[in-house]
Amino acid sequence: MKISFIKQLINIVEMSNICEIEITRFFTKIRISKTSLRETNEELISISKKTNRESGKSVKIEEVKKEKKKEKKKEKEDNIHTITSPMVGTFYIAPAPDAPPYIETGDRIKKGDVVCIIEAMKIMNEIESDVSGEVVDVLVTNEEPVEYNQELFIIRKT
Repeated sequence: MKISFIKQLINIVEMSNICEIEITRFFTKIRISKTSLRETNEELISISKKTNRESGKSVKIEEVKKEKKKEKKKEKEDNIHTITSPMVGTFYIAPAPDAPPYIETGDRIKKGDVVCIIEAMKIMNEIESDVSGEVVDVLVTNEEPVEYNQELFIIRKT
């Protein structure tokens, strides 16, 4: 790809509502993003500068990312558990449109209780809780498409 073409793409992304664009031509692939990458780089640079001032050593980006992950894990409580989707499909909170939901925020559930249904390829799959506890939050709305390993519920273990 020519530099002038790449510059035009950058201008198009900057001047429009497009957040990201990816173009592939033959064996060349280019991705231009104006939000997520910039924010991530600014965070990494500020953390890197802070760490460099404190220790006087250079810090690799991977190390900064690992530090951020460790901080997030520490913030989570030990007794909080997240139920995630075991498959891609459509989320249903109730067994039928006119039926009450399996669980709601504030409900107490036991290990093995059905918490929702995920429809995949026209098959209704009942999803069971793998812990006992109180439902803190329902993160997905009824009939919403869900991805594999997407967080569905936050449970406070008892």
